[in-house]
Amino acid sequence: MKLEDIGYNSELENYRKDKNLDVFQVGRVTSEHKERYIVKTADKEYDSEIIGNLRFTANDRTDFPAVGDWVAFSEFNDDKALFHAVFPRRTILERQAVGKKGEKQIIATNIDFAFIVQSVDRDFNINRIERYLTICHSSNVIPIIILNKIDLISESSLKSLVEEIQARIKNVKIFKLSGETGEGLEKIKGSIEKGKSYCLLGSSGVGKSTLSNLLTDKQVMKTSTISTSTNKGRHTTSHRELLILENGGVIIDNPGIREVGITDTSGGIETTFDIISDIAEGCKFKDCTHTSEKACAVISALENGEIDASLYDNFLRMEREKEHFEASVAEKRKKASI
Repeated sequence: MKLEDIGYNSELENYRKDKNLDVFQVGRVTSEHKERYIVKTADKEYDSEIIGNLRFTANDRTDFPAVGDWVAFSEFNDDKALFHAVFPRRTILERQAVGKKGEKQIIATNIDFAFIVQSVDRDFNINRIERYLTICHSSNVIPIIILNKIDLISESSLKSLVEEIQARIKNVKIFKLSGETGEGLEKIKGSIEKGKSYCLLGSSGVGKSTLSNLLTDKQVMKTSTISTSTNKGRHTTSHRELLILENGGVIIDNPGIREVGITDTSGGIETTFDIISDIAEGCKFKDCTHTSEKACAVISALENGEIDASLYDNFLRMEREKEHFEASVAEKRKKASI
C-alpha cells in the first residue's frame, strides 16, 4: 500500500517540504481517544501523542489532531510516535459542540464524500437528513444518502420514501441497502473511488458499523441491536476510526450522532435549501427573514404551495440555530478582547 491510496497527494508533499517537515515521517490519523492517537503510514501503525508545543499553541480543541488529519511525526520505541505538526485540512466536517455555546466539534477532516445513513424502519426523518446535508455543504463534502434496512419494509413503502426524499432534496445520490441480506452493497462498493475518503453519518442503530464491516469484509467495528424498550439505537461505536478499504479508499465510522447542531458560516443552509434561496431573490428586502415581512417572496411561495411547509419550518429552525451560534461566537470574542 502507498500513502496515495489513503489520500496523500502532491499538495501535501509540497507543504511538507516548504515547512521543512520532511525531516519527519508523515502519516494519517486513523483513531483518536482522549488525546491518544493511532497514526497510519504506508506499512505501519503507531500509538501516538502530541508534543507540548503543539498542545500549548492550540487556541481551542479544533486545533488538536482529528481523525482524517495528516501529521508530521517522529518515531520512538519502535511503535510509538510524537506529532510535531498537523497539515492544513482540505475539508473539515463539523457540528456545534453539544452543550458548549459558540464552539465546534470536528467530526472528521479531509473528507471527500459523506454517507448519510438512515434506517427506513423507525429512524427515517427527512429533517435530520437535511441537517446532515447542511454540515456537508458547509464543508464542501459531497453527500450521499444510504437508506438501510430495506428488508424490513415493503417495496411500495420504500418507493414512497424515496419519492418523499426526492420531492424535497434534489441532486443527491440515493443508495438502498440491506445490511442483513447484502442487497445493494455492490452498488455502494462500486461507487467508492481509490484514494478518496468517506465518512459515515447517522444516528445510533441505523447500521453504520454494519456497513463498515461489509465494506471492509471484516468484523472490525462492533455492532448491536436496537433497544426494544426505547426503539433507539445503542451507542456501539464509541470513537471515530478510519478504516482502509481493499480498493484503496478509506472510510471513517463515527459514534451515533443524536444532535446535529448547526454552525454554518459558509453557505451550507443556502445550498441545502436552494429552492428557498432562489425564491428569496424576489423578496423586497435584502435582509428579509422570511417570517413576517410584507412582499416576502418566500412566504408567498409557501402560501401558494410552491414550498413544502415542513421544509420551510426546518429551514427557519436551522437559520435560528445559525444566528444563535454566530451570536455566541461574537459574545465570546468580545469577552476575550476585554
